[in-house]
Amino acid sequence: MNKTILILKREYLTRVKKKSFIILTILVPFLMVGMFALIIFLSVSDDKEERTIAVYDESSMFLGELADDGNTKYEFIPPKKYNEIKADLQKSPYYAVLFIPGNVYTSNYAKLESTKQIPFELSERIERKLSRFIENDKRQKVIAETNIPDLEEKLSATRTRVKLSTLKITDSGEEKKSSSIVAFIASYAMGFIIYFFVFMYGAMVMRSVMEEKKSRIVEVIVSSVKPFQLMLGKIIGTALVGLTQVAIWVVMGVIIMVATQAFFAPETAQQMGQSIMESQQQMAAIPAATQMAEPNKAMEIMNMISSLNLPLILFSFIIYFLAGYLLYSSLMGAVGAAVDNDEDSQQMMLPITIPLILSITLLFIIAKNPEGPVAFWMSMIPLTSPVAMMARIPYGIPTWELLLSIFLLVGTTLGTIWAAAKIYRTGILMYGKKVNFKELIKWLRYKS
Repeated sequence: MNKTILILKREYLTRVKKKSFIILTILVPFLMVGMFALIIFLSVSDDKEERTIAVYDESSMFLGELADDGNTKYEFIPPKKYNEIKADLQKSPYYAVLFIPGNVYTSNYAKLESTKQIPFELSERIERKLSRFIENDKRQKVIAETNIPDLEEKLSATRTRVKLSTLKITDSGEEKKSSSIVAFIASYAMGFIIYFFVFMYGAMVMRSVMEEKKSRIVEVIVSSVKPFQLMLGKIIGTALVGLTQVAIWVVMGVIIMVATQAFFAPETAQQMGQSIMESQQQMAAIPAATQMAEPNKAMEIMNMISSLNLPLILFSFIIYFLAGYLLYSSLMGAVGAAVDNDEDSQQMMLPITIPLILSITLLFIIAKNPEGPVAFWMSMIPLTSPVAMMARIPYGIPTWELLLSIFLLVGTTLGTIWAAAKIYRTGILMYGKKVNFKELIKWLRYKS
């Protein structure tokens, strides 16, 4: 055990003292903040490209009805000019040509032609304009044909939007406000975090083994340390490196949040709050009195989060993170001991990582239907359960399913560590030989 601790300390200190580790640990939170700021900036920035769309309205219904929208201009053209533009659209000054057929009222069909790939947002905006005009025109005709006083107001009053409030009944019969969106976000985030860290730090173990094997330093190490102790020290040491990095990121994240809040003066925050209130009260569909009566949104979100079984989620996260990490890091450590170069490692890594990649690929389906057969079996198979089960737990699952999944995962992890130790013991000192899965099976049969 003392030798394992020495390997652990060496693995840990060697990595945390590297300049690359220090620089990345400090920069990653700022890079993440910058990335999200860039995404927000690009998403809210206006499209500056000016587009002029020629409109040939065969029905004559929309003449003068398509108003310019930002940088998009609409120019109605006669049939002759439409034919000229169609003959050579590439040389025309127009970005696209919109053809509205004479039977658009019954066919609900129009055509937008361009030499470029038309952006989805632009086509969707034009569809919305045409649909809204025809809908209003049909409504006006119905109102004109029906001799009912104030029919338009009565039709407008029939528009209804139902707000569905979800409640969760506790074991004591108490009602707690819940949110399917909060549960979905929590399940997706927990599964993705497990996937990210298991994959990243498991691969780190494999690279560490390969580096020592290439430099032949491992020959000196195994003369005084058993291969199993060496592998165990590497796995635990790398796990501590990962936990150290995550802990630093959490602390830096809290500091950045506190500093951001302190940056704004109380007067500035009050002005921002007033602006938000004013913008909300301008919504025509919701009266101001109704908005004032709504509960505090932050408190409502906190109540929704509290409806989740947070102690169970935290406990399960620790179990599945540790077991999943030990499972995959031992497999990747065995791969690192069995191969001599990166090309061979990629070939042998593929079958190992396919279940992990499959679980993250199906994460949306699992979180969307946590009680379905796909979610159930993915959460029982040990190679996929660390991700799949964490996506199901926020929704609440039977206790026997959770215990069975943990039992299968822990049992498989112990068996994998035993198999990986045998492969590690044989392959760590083997050089220049192409290793395949048939050869690995032969190594597992060697007697200790």
